[in-house]
Amino acid sequence: MHPTNLTKQHWLLILTLSSLTFVLGTSEFMIVGILTDISSSLQITNAKAGTLVSAFAITFAITTPIVMAITSHFPKRKWMLFLIGVFIFLNALCVISTSYTMLLSLRILTAIVTGVLISLAMIVASETMPLNKRGLAISFVFGGFTLANVVGVPIGTVIAGAYGWNATFMFTTLLGVVAYLASFFVLPNNLSQVRSSIRDQFSLLTKPRILMAFFIPALGFGATYTIFTYLVPILKGMEAPSHSISLILFGYGIISIFSNILAGKIASHNAIGRLRFVFLIQAVVLTSLFWTTNHFTLGLVNIGLMSLMAILLTTSTQLYLIDLAEIYQPKATGLAASLMPVASNVGIAFGSALGGIVYHQGNLMNVTWVGGIVAVCASLLTFYSYFLDQKQKKLA
Repeated sequence: MHPTNLTKQHWLLILTLSSLTFVLGTSEFMIVGILTDISSSLQITNAKAGTLVSAFAITFAITTPIVMAITSHFPKRKWMLFLIGVFIFLNALCVISTSYTMLLSLRILTAIVTGVLISLAMIVASETMPLNKRGLAISFVFGGFTLANVVGVPIGTVIAGAYGWNATFMFTTLLGVVAYLASFFVLPNNLSQVRSSIRDQFSLLTKPRILMAFFIPALGFGATYTIFTYLVPILKGMEAPSHSISLILFGYGIISIFSNILAGKIASHNAIGRLRFVFLIQAVVLTSLFWTTNHFTLGLVNIGLMSLMAILLTTSTQLYLIDLAEIYQPKATGLAASLMPVASNVGIAFGSALGGIVYHQGNLMNVTWVGGIVAVCASLLTFYSYFLDQKQKKLA
């Protein structure tokens, strides 16, 4: 078979890694749908229950690069299977959790495991596929995470409504068992294993090019979440019927799946070169919401385009960080692979906070301008990175 084609084994591995990220994503996101159930059951405020979400995101962002650096020399297959086992155990404990403190502690530990497993899934997808198919493979692995938001969260919410919030963790525990069995039979034994010091690992974060590449997805996600965080108030301002808002949000999620597929195509050739213009188009799409939301149908079409642009950057920036690490610190590709998921969490937090500041200053729709400006900043950073890449190629 031609070396650039994907074999059945390749596809089986892609499917296994995608199902793993689906399970991890469902566990992370479904908490949003059951927050009110948890708050009433544990007799805490909704705001206090909300810390279960923010604590997860903060822990994910801070601990993932640290753990990836410390464990870079671990055998990947055994380490992944062990972590999936820990994930199953933590979710099973959530089923019997009876206090806020216990649940918060379990969610923090789950965040650590989730961040490391997602990063490892990205590395395995990157290093086991033919070079020209890495973008496709990684877009599928990200696709599992995207699908979790669209499918996993509603399923979890339905289960909580029927059987109580503890039952949703029984659901994720069972999903974890399925992911473990699939990984046990499919993950290859001959995965790379790099021995390096923690100093070698973290020296990667002192490289200006790596830091620039990190802020590209952070700004890209920030641009979207400046607006997406306040999408429900925007829809209400468009006079969307209350019963249709959840349907619109579901549609938004479905479109984001196509965004993920396109992300793989963009990454297949001249990824950073293409991404320069993707961000400029994103800026136009976000800014135009200022006007289109005056018309219900036009506004919905524009929101659909916003979803389509939302995660086009993921695969390209993931591969870019890994490729830059190969140049500047080859022993730290594991740490590099963890930076894109971290950057996305940083971008989401930044965009939400920025949108909140703008919203509270007055006109809600000003968030569209600010989101557009952030997208332009992402484009400028990508233009400069691309310029430096071309300069380096000429010197080589």
